[in-house]
Amino acid sequence: MRRMELKDRNTSSNNKVLKSGIWYVISNVMIRAVGILTAPIYTRLLSTSETGFANNFNNYVSIFTVITCLCLIYSVGKAKLDFKEDFDKYMSSIQTLSSLFGLAVFIIVFFACPINGMLGMPRNIFLLLFAYLILFPSIDYMQYKYRFEYRYKENIAISVIITVTTVLCSIGLMLAMPSARGYAKIYGTVIPSAAAAIWCYLNILRKGRCLVNLKFWRYALIIGLPMIPHGLAMILLARIDVSMIGEICGMSEVGLYTSGYTIGTLLMFVTNAIGQAWLPWFNERLDAGERSAIRDKAKLLVAGGCIATFLFVAAAPEAVKLLFAKNYWDSMWVIPPVALGTLCQYFYTNYVNLEIFYKKTYLIAVNSCIAAAANIGMNALAIPRYGYIAAAYTTLAGYAILLLLHLFSTRIILREKIYADAQHLGMLLITVIASVGIAYFYTNILIRVLIFVFTLAAGLMYYRRELKILIDRILHKRKADN
Repeated sequence: MRRMELKDRNTSSNNKVLKSGIWYVISNVMIRAVGILTAPIYTRLLSTSETGFANNFNNYVSIFTVITCLCLIYSVGKAKLDFKEDFDKYMSSIQTLSSLFGLAVFIIVFFACPINGMLGMPRNIFLLLFAYLILFPSIDYMQYKYRFEYRYKENIAISVIITVTTVLCSIGLMLAMPSARGYAKIYGTVIPSAAAAIWCYLNILRKGRCLVNLKFWRYALIIGLPMIPHGLAMILLARIDVSMIGEICGMSEVGLYTSGYTIGTLLMFVTNAIGQAWLPWFNERLDAGERSAIRDKAKLLVAGGCIATFLFVAAAPEAVKLLFAKNYWDSMWVIPPVALGTLCQYFYTNYVNLEIFYKKTYLIAVNSCIAAAANIGMNALAIPRYGYIAAAYTTLAGYAILLLLHLFSTRIILREKIYADAQHLGMLLITVIASVGIAYFYTNILIRVLIFVFTLAAGLMYYRRELKILIDRILHKRKADN
């Protein structure tokens, strides 16, 4: 009887993961599509300087959020298991801690910021940035809460509503404020997100009814604080290339590099969606000691990531030619290493999940700082000699180093051997060789089409059992609805 109950529980959990995974992928692709479709509208309404002004604000939001929110968000997954009965109180409590710290930072900035502003922003926008950071983390708290409760519909609804209202509000304000469209773009970003953040804040507070709990605060800070240097190092790892290319090669090469980089990271919207669905299930199975189930599912996800990456790289030239003018077509050579770097991120997230589960987040911080430093060193050596394309390969090398560091940390320090590491690395190596190889045929579309079709067929054969199960479930659901 107990075995039957366990089987039913696992089947129900697997169904939730499958459904949430599919919908996270669909929603992420839709949100990204909105960004691509609205980009021409923004470029026609904004001058290059206004675009730079608005993007500068968004960049500083991503940087300062790492500090002002204390990275408490990383404690949520483990807290869901350790404080099952008090999870709502936990969320309400860490939200208070985050907003109090954000408020303290805002007060300091208010008195320290000079009249003419800072970091290329006038004082009123600079203060708006830090006022925004007091509330903004509540959106992440609510979405993480929904994620670990398998409430993917509510989670996706928040993302979609913010995306759509941001576009409408930004365009409306830019049309209404033709002489200050850079400011209008910032206001169009802040207003919908701030409204959503207030709604999330009040709902978390209403549900948890807990403002201060020192036990919860200590728990969250132990996990979160070491993630601050990790977050800053990852921002550095992702963005230092652009600065160094600009200094060494020039702005034209920056344009080519960032265009190719944008396409190369589109794959991340799929891998992140899979990760969103995977993490709650992973934590539950690991907490229950079901390591073999994790190992088997991880093999499938890794293989799927490798196949998707290779197909993505194979189709990259057509994506570039479809989206960019001819003078941007050389950016296609950036895409293979960037996409492979995304795959490395997808791989090492498995080990990061283990480090967070065991509350050893200091390992994540140390590894990220080492990889960022290595990337800067490689850029300094490679970019002057080989140009902007070399930066894409040094970024790939940086993420590969990070993957190996996390692998060694979990195997040697945590003594955890949950994954088929040799098999995973073998699949990664084959994907890297195959992707770099097919880039050689970027000018020969016939050969690439043949390789693309063969790989797609092989992938369908590899996943034929999972596809059959998925199709059966869809057909069964339709019959039940009728």
